[in-house]
Amino acid sequence: MKKLTASLLVLVVTSSMAIVNAQEKKDTIQAKEIEGVVVTALGIKREKKSLGYASQEIKAGALSDGTTNTGNIAAQLSGKVAGLNVTTNNNFGGSSNLLIRGVKSLQGGNPLIVIDGSPVNNANTQANSIDYGNALSDINQEDIESINVLKGAAASALYGERGLNGVIVITTKNGKGKDDGSWGVTFSSAIQVGFIDKSTFPEYQTRYGAGYKQEFGSKASDGLFNANFGADASWGPKFDPNLLVHQWDYFDPSSPNYKKATPWVAAKNGPIEFFNNPETYINSVTLEKGQKGKNINFTYENMMSDGLIPNSHLNKNTFSLKINYDLTPKLHSSFYSTLTLQDTRGRSITGYSNNPMTGFRQWWQTNVDLKALENSYFANVDPNVASAANNYGNVTWNRKTAENGAPAYWNNPYFQAYQNYTSDKRYRNFTYGQLTYDLLDNISVTGKVSYDRTNLMAENRLAVGSLPQAFGQSNNSIGSGYARRDILQTETNYDLMVNYKFDITDNINISGVVGGNIRRNHFNSVYASTEGGLIVPGIFALSNSKKAPLAPDENEYTIQTNSWYGTASFDFYKKFYLDATWRVEQTSTLLQGNNVFNYPSITGSLIMSEILDTKSWMNFWKIRANYAQVGGAASSYQLYNNYRSAGILNGMGIYNSILNEPLPGLQPQKANEFEVGTEAHFLRDRITVDFAYYKTRTSPQILSPLPTSAAIGYTGKVFNAGRIDNSGVEVQLGLVPIKTKDFTWNIDANWSKNQNKVVELYPGIQNYLLNSFQGGVSLNARVGEAWGTLVGADYTYVNGQKVIDPKTGKYLQNPNQVIGNTTPDWIGGIRNSFNYKGFSLSFLIDVRKGGDIFSTDMYYGLSSGLYKETAVGGYRDNPIVLPGVLPDGTPNNIQLSAFDNNAAMGYKTQPASEFVYDGSFVKLREASIGYTLPKSLLAGTKIYDAKISIVGRNLWIIHKNLPYADPEAMVGGGVNSYGWSIGAMPTTRDLGVNVTFKF
Repeated sequence: MKKLTASLLVLVVTSSMAIVNAQEKKDTIQAKEIEGVVVTALGIKREKKSLGYASQEIKAGALSDGTTNTGNIAAQLSGKVAGLNVTTNNNFGGSSNLLIRGVKSLQGGNPLIVIDGSPVNNANTQANSIDYGNALSDINQEDIESINVLKGAAASALYGERGLNGVIVITTKNGKGKDDGSWGVTFSSAIQVGFIDKSTFPEYQTRYGAGYKQEFGSKASDGLFNANFGADASWGPKFDPNLLVHQWDYFDPSSPNYKKATPWVAAKNGPIEFFNNPETYINSVTLEKGQKGKNINFTYENMMSDGLIPNSHLNKNTFSLKINYDLTPKLHSSFYSTLTLQDTRGRSITGYSNNPMTGFRQWWQTNVDLKALENSYFANVDPNVASAANNYGNVTWNRKTAENGAPAYWNNPYFQAYQNYTSDKRYRNFTYGQLTYDLLDNISVTGKVSYDRTNLMAENRLAVGSLPQAFGQSNNSIGSGYARRDILQTETNYDLMVNYKFDITDNINISGVVGGNIRRNHFNSVYASTEGGLIVPGIFALSNSKKAPLAPDENEYTIQTNSWYGTASFDFYKKFYLDATWRVEQTSTLLQGNNVFNYPSITGSLIMSEILDTKSWMNFWKIRANYAQVGGAASSYQLYNNYRSAGILNGMGIYNSILNEPLPGLQPQKANEFEVGTEAHFLRDRITVDFAYYKTRTSPQILSPLPTSAAIGYTGKVFNAGRIDNSGVEVQLGLVPIKTKDFTWNIDANWSKNQNKVVELYPGIQNYLLNSFQGGVSLNARVGEAWGTLVGADYTYVNGQKVIDPKTGKYLQNPNQVIGNTTPDWIGGIRNSFNYKGFSLSFLIDVRKGGDIFSTDMYYGLSSGLYKETAVGGYRDNPIVLPGVLPDGTPNNIQLSAFDNNAAMGYKTQPASEFVYDGSFVKLREASIGYTLPKSLLAGTKIYDAKISIVGRNLWIIHKNLPYADPEAMVGGGVNSYGWSIGAMPTTRDLGVNVTFKF
């Protein structure tokens, strides 16, 4: 593959040079100023050629024109930015995790999101096994003019303690209107449909049915066998169409099979029939008008989307307004506000318990027909029929016994979808107002206030008749209940800055900013639930509680950070640029004496094409270098003991024990980074290359909590210790192999490799637990290894051979071993774009190499006899001898009975290491075909521009190693986005039609 890639690159470059030489005399386009202006930290506009650090700008068209609208702009950055790793799960309305230049903090971390110079919240919310998404999904992509990714510490140093993980700067559109100054109107409409990619869903065996062993459990009075109702596995008797069996629907009065024995055969309609083809409708209208000194832009967008699971729906309305107005020739104002109202029903459950996808992937009976379950649910949920006798509509395939119809392990999936659904409503508003006054020609003063507010109200339901499960505040196992969570998050920023620019000589000038910021963050959450179940079925309210509800669980904090900063940018003869920044911060989360800290940076760049005069063949060449320091903030309540209420006993308040010891002398974590790079443009920008190398050291870390011996009175403690190093390279390549009057072919490629290492934690501590998975596997930060180590059971080896336990005939397992690491080897993407007159065609290939994934689905699903691999040939019909050796090194000769309940595959026999897979993938991430109608065709109409496009996303997983699942489809955001495949929704191939009219 490497040789093929290299050969193609040589071919493209050679062809490009040949075409350029052939067309040079015909090409009348003059060489232009390289790269233009980009928006950097604090909303400062800079010439990109002057920057001494790596950044990458994505224009709105490249961001959204070539793909379906995901509803989350973060997902649409996949494969487009060198050094940016995007992980998008398949949860309905779920999170997209962003990671720039590797994990720098033990807890992970997403980059800071900034809109027009003001930070906004991008936290992902996950509670009670529900992924509510990351807050960047509230941003309307119709508002976005461009996104500039500030990758390293030097680029993000002006954000101090928030710059540790990089910064994504979003610039919103200004109103433009028509050339004659009148109002412009843009109407866009899109219809999108998803189709399941069957490579991301199980392929079941169709030779054996329900049971844990190959025999039926009981006989009915008529002498026929009952199916193994209570078994949630398919390791049962072999199918035989001539064998009549009492199956689950034998006991359902609404079923056509009521009191009828049916042939023992594989189901006609398997679990894949449970899913819908999700449809999304997006309509937006933009009104804009603009001229020098005043412009306005108003956008309204409505998105209605159905999920894969029945009874899932999202309705999102977004309003935004931006006004720029010069109050006087020297006083300039800017105002922007966006409001998002989102109502979501039926988000998918994540993780192991109560997740229908876990049932479909791990614990299922291949004889169960989904359509029969659907018909049974709708017939039995009817209010005239529903009662305790039929579990209020929860007629399940997994009944306990022939006499007891209560679910043994699983609800009817349709009952789960229509009765135990979640719902949430989110209100999001981001607003800023800004005034700039030109004191002199070279000095201006800017004052700005921004406010970001999110309200989330989320509800969880457990309908009467459900399988009892842990629920609510008490986490007791109950069969019904209702819970709600209310979250309020706000951030307010007050900024005052002075912009200056002076010419020291005719060829030397200095410019920069001096200013200050006050930031206040407020968080409040309240969680309450019923206790003991619901009194009246179907009424989901806290007042419908059988027992007195516990006191609500409340959490609140307010943080304030005060900052002062200054920058100085020197321009020497347009050939050498030297920049320095300094930020001083004071935070309320640390004690006085430790709560003031500094973040400096220095960068330099040389324009070698000007110094060496290479413009005849290399029209631009820059080399750059920088050094900077950024930080990571301490969270609230890390300094002193704080107590949480545990209720009232005999009229007295009682409180939970303190398990984690705080650290009064806590300090923020800091990262020091060094970066060098170069950028070159050849043959009048027909070939562009950008290369960067960086090295980052983050120390000290904030370890919260680090496990300690309970003998000291705590099970964990907050520490300032530990060090994580990252180093890597990033490459961006742009090619224009063909460029004529009517036809252009562009290639944009990026590739990056990051090497991560946990250098130290704390004296005597070698491992820090990050997450725990089913199957005894954990995600860890281990000294001497990359962040994200997977630890679990491995085989025991003798001379490289797997050892068999002579007592059982199964593999001897060696616990607590390193079995993988979630860090990818490298990531990359390549987009090809073709334009011919009014036609356009583009496609994006997205690649990730490496990054291990533990599949709990395969761990359990093979053992339960669900997958096709478990019924190959005579696998279940003959005794089995597992390959390996006995402890003395002799070949294994111990047989496993084909009829016992110990499968020779899966968790009963094989260690967790067997189910760690390489998470590499190659995807056709985006593709589009568009046509812009010619102006002549629109003559005489009110329309002056019209375009129609057919777009697609995730159209083809060209390569993957993880069976039956998408390597990206992890549990959620943050730490939950690394290395754990369990109960994931299948991936959809999304197709859409977009039309845009401008009036």
